[in-house]
Amino acid sequence: MRRETALAAGAAGVALLAVVAAVVVPGALADPSADRPVRPGPVDITDMEIAATDVTGSTVTLNVTTRLSHRGPPARNVSVRVQAVDAESGLVETTRTVRVGDLSDEREVAVPTTLTVEREGGYRVRAVVYRDGQRVDSGGRELRGLDALQPPYARSDVGFAAADALPPVSFSVAETSGNRTTLALQMALTNAGDDQPEDLRVTVTLRQADSNIVANRTSVPVGSIRPGRTETAETRLTVPTGYNYYIDAVLWKDGVVVDSARGAANLDPTETISVNETRRDVELRVSDFTRGDGERDRPVPEATGEPAAGGSAPGFGVGVAVVALLAAALLARRTSQ
Repeated sequence: MRRETALAAGAAGVALLAVVAAVVVPGALADPSADRPVRPGPVDITDMEIAATDVTGSTVTLNVTTRLSHRGPPARNVSVRVQAVDAESGLVETTRTVRVGDLSDEREVAVPTTLTVEREGGYRVRAVVYRDGQRVDSGGRELRGLDALQPPYARSDVGFAAADALPPVSFSVAETSGNRTTLALQMALTNAGDDQPEDLRVTVTLRQADSNIVANRTSVPVGSIRPGRTETAETRLTVPTGYNYYIDAVLWKDGVVVDSARGAANLDPTETISVNETRRDVELRVSDFTRGDGERDRPVPEATGEPAAGGSAPGFGVGVAVVALLAAALLARRTSQ
């Protein structure tokens, strides 16, 4: 009887201790998930906009706007790293990092930055988003044909005509005397714009085809050409007879080369030359925005504070208290019997 009484008293003591701990000790019966840290909300790249602004003779400045989308709980210490990588060599041309700060609202944020690159070839513009130092997303666009961008001083709507029936450079034999031949040269120019530029001139150079030696050259003032009109600049040059010549014509505006064309003059009856008239138009091309893929762009899951399956949490817990009370009640009933 004493043994049973002692066991009953011990069980009652354990139950009393559990009840006291639940009241006095903070968190003894609390849900362990209540104190777990809040996982930061996701930050994704939704789009990237690229515009060419400052164009010089050798470089171009790109305005890159990276659009971020934030949802859920606040995201702390967000930053964006933007790189321009050479499309051919894979070398990084330039890198800029922009600090965005904390994102708390569910909204889209535009992050602007500028990159200055060489005005040639193509580049892969890539953006990487970091949240509290951790990489969470990436994406980019590809640029091709940067050489098509012209600096302001080289822009002109006047150029050599490109119609099949109107070659940019043509010639006829004006006269011959002994071993000298005089050529009458015509250069067709078209103004495809709305303005009427001034101070235009064309330089013409005749090069011997085999040796590339300059046989003669001259400069022809053009003046101005009205919008939508085609004009012909004419001149005469005398060269040695019996040779073939390339006719190189260059259009100048205020001391800047704005266009060029080439023709051929066959004066050698035993051999003829031709000019490769295939013209490849180079234009700036921007690819669609592509998101980064692969596990490398996914963040490592943050700690949630939840115990692992089968693990234990601090405190007695409700289960321990209930078991202790049931044990005390059973022992007390047995003792009374």
